[in-house]
Amino acid sequence: MKVTVKDCLALEIFKNARIVAGTKKIEGRVRAVSVLETTEIDEVRSCFAHDSEMVLSGFFNLKADENKQIEIIRTLSEAGTAALVLFYIESPELDLKKEVLATADRVGLPIIVMPNDKELKYADVIKQVMENILYGDNFGNRLISNTIFHLLNFEKHSNFQSAVREAAINNDFQLILLSEDFNPILSIETRHKATIQDAINLGRERDVERSAVYTMIDVNGVLTYWGPVMIGGEKYFMFIVDNEDSYSAGEITKLAEIIELAMGMWKYTPERDARAEFIKALRRGNKSLAYTLKEEAGINSDDILSVFFARGIENEEGFRVLMNFEKEQDLGIMKITEGEETYGMILNRKIQGEEITSAKRASCISLFNKLKEEKTVRIFHVTGLDGIEGAADAYRLISESWGFVQNVFPYKRVFTKYELALVSNCINIQLQGGYVKKNYIELLEPFKEAKENKGRQLLETLETFVLDAGMNSAKTSEFMGIHTNTVQYRLKKINEVLDVEITGNRVIPGLTIALALKRLERVVR
Repeated sequence: MKVTVKDCLALEIFKNARIVAGTKKIEGRVRAVSVLETTEIDEVRSCFAHDSEMVLSGFFNLKADENKQIEIIRTLSEAGTAALVLFYIESPELDLKKEVLATADRVGLPIIVMPNDKELKYADVIKQVMENILYGDNFGNRLISNTIFHLLNFEKHSNFQSAVREAAINNDFQLILLSEDFNPILSIETRHKATIQDAINLGRERDVERSAVYTMIDVNGVLTYWGPVMIGGEKYFMFIVDNEDSYSAGEITKLAEIIELAMGMWKYTPERDARAEFIKALRRGNKSLAYTLKEEAGINSDDILSVFFARGIENEEGFRVLMNFEKEQDLGIMKITEGEETYGMILNRKIQGEEITSAKRASCISLFNKLKEEKTVRIFHVTGLDGIEGAADAYRLISESWGFVQNVFPYKRVFTKYELALVSNCINIQLQGGYVKKNYIELLEPFKEAKENKGRQLLETLETFVLDAGMNSAKTSEFMGIHTNTVQYRLKKINEVLDVEITGNRVIPGLTIALALKRLERVVR
């Protein structure tokens, strides 16, 4: 309920109080109460002057100079203070100079003088005013009673959605229900001053996922109140928008409780999360279901730039990186989370030329590289896709190979379609066995002919050089903890053992597969 200075004057605590200035501004809103503890203007401005606060003070009964009092009044008014309440003044007409009162009238700051009662404490005023702000008349106000009337009108409405929509229209609020993955399930919008996506971004930034109570978030001047709700044993998030900033936080919390109870009475079942179901259909390879869901999910298949599976990004830093990426690149991220695992896709929001789309794909790769800065993060992605067919095939590739690709490339944190495809092929070769596998394994046979320790040492160097260091001798020396000259010497010996130039274009593909198969065999065993 919106509480004004005039409403406060009707409270019992103000029964014998007098308003001596600023009477034309008593319709100003009161949100909180504070106590003025200084006459230093800088401290007044920084610590005690706040919008819509009722300020209590006893300093004006001192023989402070008139100019100081006037300056305090102006400072409070500039900050939007709702009213100044003065204690312990014998006679307002004598103790407050005419110019002080005239200034308060000019700047529109109501001044209320409390009766000179030594038993009257600041705490008494604070208690009654704050109870009025937070709880109103025991919630016996239009918001609650009118909402209940509409929500429980079973004769007029056929379902919960219809009932809550009329309640929202009549009481000037909005309601958005989100899945646990923050995808909109139910949207009752009665005004459009901010987008749902803007609200979702700020909600996640404020970490409402971990909050057990309702949290107020200002979305570009629109007040939203967030909290968790349980429906049918499943966790959802609901945020309520106070269109006219008319209600207290306590009233909104009570409203949310009533709406949640009404859901149960209507036996309301939320509609499926089409976006989450779309991702799940692609993960299962159910392309026909994905095609069916794409319109409901609001997805154009040509806009899918990348699909990914990640572990360890569901934290404050990961969210910050994802949110900044969406803002800076004008791309959309759609994802679902299961424990520490995240499945998602990156969508192009605008139809653009091939050159721009290519730059967007590069941005996706840049995003994954930023996310990997946390050492525990692992990301598997396929970027550059051909619609739903390509997205489903990409998820299949990720699903088949992500558990093994980490063993083949233990130093990597981000795995592209190239590493995934290589490992997937190696898995198939490993499973089939036969002469294909034999052909690759035999490429490494010459190392067995060398002395045992020497052969093992050279093979280990070759593995690191090809699979870990990207054929960079400096990185190889870093990984192995040996001097670069030692690496160069061993590479020369490897060339002699294999009787080839290992960096040759026709040599490296076969060696890479042979070495990957060798690492895979260790995992299988």
